[in-house]
Amino acid sequence: MESAEIARRFLRFFEERGHTIVPSASLVAEDPTLLLVNAGMVPFKPYFLGQKKPPYPRAASAQKVMRTLDIDEVGKTTRHASFFQMLGNFSFGDYFKDQAIPYAWELLTKPESEGGFGFPEDRLWATVYLDDDEAFGIWHDKVGVPAERIQRRGMADNFWSMGVPGPCGPCTEIYYDRGPEYGAEGGPVADETRYLEVWNNVFMQFERGAGGGKEGFPILGDLPAKSVDTGMGLERMAAILQGVDNIYEIDTTYKILDKAAELTRSRYGRDARADVSLRVVADHLRAGVMLVGDGVLPSNEGRGYVLRRMLRRAIRNLRLLGAGEERYMHELAATTIAAMGDQYPELKSDAAHIHTVIDAEETSFLGTLRTGTAIFDAAVEETKRKGAPVLAGGQAFQLHDTYGFPIDLTLEMAAEQGLRVDEDGFRRLMNEQRDRAKADSAAKKTGNADVSVLGAMLDRAGRVEFLGYDHTLAEATVVGLLVDGASVPAAGAGTTVEVVLDRTPFYAEGGGQLCDQGTIRAGGALVEIVDVQSPFAGLVVHRGKVAQGEIRVGEAVQAEIDVERRRAISRSHTATHLVHRGFRNALGESAAQAGSENSPGRFRFDFTASGAVPVSVLRDVEEEVNAVLVNDLKVHAYHTSLSEARSMGALALFGEKYGDEVRIVEVGDYSRELCGGTHVASSGQLGVVKVLGESSIGAGVRRVEALVGVDAFRFLARESVLVAQLSEQLKVRREELPERVEGIVSRLRAAERELEKLRSARVLEVAGELASSARDIDGVSVVTHRAPDGTSPDDLRKLALDVRGRFPGDRAAMILIAGVPADRPVVVAAVNDAGRGRGLKAGRLVGVAAKALGGGGGGKDDVAQGGGVRAEAIGDALGAVEHAVRETLS
Repeated sequence: MESAEIARRFLRFFEERGHTIVPSASLVAEDPTLLLVNAGMVPFKPYFLGQKKPPYPRAASAQKVMRTLDIDEVGKTTRHASFFQMLGNFSFGDYFKDQAIPYAWELLTKPESEGGFGFPEDRLWATVYLDDDEAFGIWHDKVGVPAERIQRRGMADNFWSMGVPGPCGPCTEIYYDRGPEYGAEGGPVADETRYLEVWNNVFMQFERGAGGGKEGFPILGDLPAKSVDTGMGLERMAAILQGVDNIYEIDTTYKILDKAAELTRSRYGRDARADVSLRVVADHLRAGVMLVGDGVLPSNEGRGYVLRRMLRRAIRNLRLLGAGEERYMHELAATTIAAMGDQYPELKSDAAHIHTVIDAEETSFLGTLRTGTAIFDAAVEETKRKGAPVLAGGQAFQLHDTYGFPIDLTLEMAAEQGLRVDEDGFRRLMNEQRDRAKADSAAKKTGNADVSVLGAMLDRAGRVEFLGYDHTLAEATVVGLLVDGASVPAAGAGTTVEVVLDRTPFYAEGGGQLCDQGTIRAGGALVEIVDVQSPFAGLVVHRGKVAQGEIRVGEAVQAEIDVERRRAISRSHTATHLVHRGFRNALGESAAQAGSENSPGRFRFDFTASGAVPVSVLRDVEEEVNAVLVNDLKVHAYHTSLSEARSMGALALFGEKYGDEVRIVEVGDYSRELCGGTHVASSGQLGVVKVLGESSIGAGVRRVEALVGVDAFRFLARESVLVAQLSEQLKVRREELPERVEGIVSRLRAAERELEKLRSARVLEVAGELASSARDIDGVSVVTHRAPDGTSPDDLRKLALDVRGRFPGDRAAMILIAGVPADRPVVVAAVNDAGRGRGLKAGRLVGVAAKALGGGGGGKDDVAQGGGVRAEAIGDALGAVEHAVRETLS
């Protein structure tokens, strides 16, 4: 039975029993305590906690799930996986144990011909929580499972939570006995390899607090209602129903694994190390495709880092399988999309975007891998030469920070070399680098307030009504005030304050659009608002300073936005939609928006692309967008269902979360997008759009910056004046400027090349004199020389090699040339064959000099280069090298 059919049977069974079928939520969790959705019940958490009223009493879903704690174990075993799917049925205060347990038993044991899974009853075992006599009784008395096949287990096994504060409760699990060939008898408590868990019924009764492990947390109290959360792992069920040994051999995963084996000319099951790599590739491709499909882009933070880490582990394991420089990720992603497309059709429609992101990451990482591996090998060689068992944290940090080498890859490769990594030292350096950025990011959304304070305010005041689409001025009531993160009843003049209103015309920063600014007035009080954020859905926090008077909770106020700022931002936002459509028309549907910022008069637009966008395409897009402005198309916004919006072809932005009802913004027939931002009334109000240029901001992501309205006009006016001045100065017509400038630049470059030749010749003129004035140290000719400041590193190297070449082959020689090309000193050492025969090594001598200069360096035994930061110490460096030569020869 294929995976897609297993999911269909499960959902159909519960739909027939009054459950609403809920589509899988995005892997990007709305819960601020979670990085990614890590359990099937996560989308329903607010219903279990009583924070929201559920729109249905019972539901069923096939939820995408990602667990990242075991990424390093993926592939090493056949049990660990990062991405999987959880089939679940849920009751929100409707039914409890007496129905949940029989439902599970019925579906599992019902014949396949009748829509069930056909499990033999005598092969199924049940476990219950230690003191859950009610569940034990239902299994034994109502379902009819013999008492000897019902086992009691403790909190670590039969009590469930998400691992963070939230709903929890005892559970009962169903296990399938695979037979004596898989292990010992005695039920799940004896062997969980033989007895495989297939179903988990969690009885949500309690709320847990913070604490570690599966048992180290307090129970805070009862939930508002007793509910049911059940889960059945689709991959594990598929392994049983398809008669294979593990989740890597089921229909969806094995297609990817088999393709990887075909591409790398490997064979699964023949070599243990190759099997590990094939499993890593199969799992991480599934996970990577699903993450990109849900809007995650590779980055060095958060979810983006999880994605980057998995894609790069897959790429490296392909190389371990013999892929070399071949690029196989595109074919493997295509295989993944085909394998998962029956269950998630959106993967097929988003295939172009998914390929663009993954292909770009592969291209980027192959370059990183080449450079980083060479640097890593040098670090390993140095560590082993010192006899140390640990690679220094500073070296691991340099690999990560300078060469883009992920720490997990450094850890893996170090382990393969029999070394450990000073992870504490690495983490310390990383934390120093990240702390300021993280603090700034957190303060942007939540200010100084504790998240729980903001959450309590939302619970107390309810959702804030947004009036800003139709009003720039509104009457409202103050429902909350925060000063230094604490809730206060009033705030006086001079106080920096955060204000929560019951309704507001202020747009909170989001969706790429900057926030509104303006004022809040109450009697004699005036608060100047400079920032507006929405830390939680439904909560809007206005940040500003009380300019005069005193503002109090419960007071009626007048909220007014800066209209000119709003208009300028709205022009930028509408322009972003038009540029988005223009690039899709020019580059194809793979040019998907990956971020934006709409500021007054200026905007930037990020999109996925495999490479740089030609200037001609930028020009064409700009011309197409401005033609839309001339036609003055009407901008129309309205609400509809998400399914209807998709059927209309409205662009839904990757990474954004949408409810059942969405807002569509149309610009005539040219552009149609899902958007919650503010816009102009017609395209003609934009005036003019001027694209400034494009650049790369990461693997597979480009950024376009542009001006709109008066700002664009002013820019063009300045450009026109500049062109007129150049035309006058060079005495040519405007249209002849490019040719004249190109000619001048060509002549300048030719002159610079001639000057460089002259400089090099002058440097090399002294080579004969240096060779003839060499000092003899124990039979070795030694030359140490400081070249004139400004001599390039390349010329320093040429001079050292030229001097070395002037000595006969049987005469040992060592040459060290130092100079200051710019603001930092550089040293080059060269040793001939006879000198190396006397034990002199260029790499070691450069290291001695570089150390005296406050830097480092190295290289081969015959020629090496290094540098430092202390130009004034060049004399000391030359002396230190001569001393090192004497020591070596003695």
